[in-house]
Amino acid sequence: MKLLRRNFLRLAAGAATLPVMPRMAAAQSYPSRPITLIVPYPAGGGADAVARVTAERMRAFLGQSVIIENVGGASGGTGTGRLARAAPDGYTLGMGNWSTHVVNAAASALPYDVLNDFVPVALLVRFPYLLVAKQALPANNLAELIAWLKANPNRASAGTAGVGSGGHLAGILFQSITDTRFQHVPYRGNAPALQDLLAGQIDFTFADQSALALVRAGTVKALAVTWSKRLSAAPDIPTADDAGLPGLSVTSWNGIFAPKATPKDIIGKLNDAAVRALAEPAVVQKLAELGYEVPPRDQQTPEALGVLQKADIDKWWPIIKAAGIKAE
Repeated sequence: MKLLRRNFLRLAAGAATLPVMPRMAAAQSYPSRPITLIVPYPAGGGADAVARVTAERMRAFLGQSVIIENVGGASGGTGTGRLARAAPDGYTLGMGNWSTHVVNAAASALPYDVLNDFVPVALLVRFPYLLVAKQALPANNLAELIAWLKANPNRASAGTAGVGSGGHLAGILFQSITDTRFQHVPYRGNAPALQDLLAGQIDFTFADQSALALVRAGTVKALAVTWSKRLSAAPDIPTADDAGLPGLSVTSWNGIFAPKATPKDIIGKLNDAAVRALAEPAVVQKLAELGYEVPPRDQQTPEALGVLQKADIDKWWPIIKAAGIKAE
């Protein structure tokens, strides 16, 4: 019995001197090099702005740069597909939103699974869409726009960030509520749609918060926000309810995702960096100026982002399929 005990103690002592497993060591040293954050839209859009504001502060807490890579196309599907194929080592992340991780899967046959090929990291912001029009449009409020559209069926053109984007769905809901008809012009993101709005190539658009800068500059006119409350950054823009169109409520969100099988401890480090960044007053103020609302702390967890995504899928997939929306 004593001999067995001595042998056990010798084995235990030897085990204590064994080197740490490489995978554990790699996780403990993460991150040891810069991290790439894929934004699946061209530079200049809302998701791009949120990514840059957040990534800049995350760098301070991670000890490594977070480099933005813009990969536009397919209503966000091109960049999201690249994330799905990336190594699950925490060095390639992606900005995801209602369009990329909910809508696209109902409107397209994707080469990835929006629920099973990604791991939620953190919910960053929530926001409505802005109905903005070119200055030359003969309508200065929502009621006048509806009256003009009724008098000119299929004459107007509305740009969006792409087929199946939040702006596209907001336009479909708008037409259904108001019994109006207009042409849908899809773009490869909000930024090019707004460029054509400025140039007068389209009449109006349901845009993300990147349109606020143009509204403030007076180069486009804002008619409504698709939310139940006014934006703190632009309280003079009425909600659809205020403007006499109850029911036009469409909200979106931006969050960070990682490829499936990314280790939990790495997800934890990334979430911690994002949460700490979102807690900084300067970050909150900047995002508010851009028209975004930072969610409460308990909604910033990976689990909460997963719940939000699943709830939106349950709500919107039947609507999208019933409307017959298909990616072009």
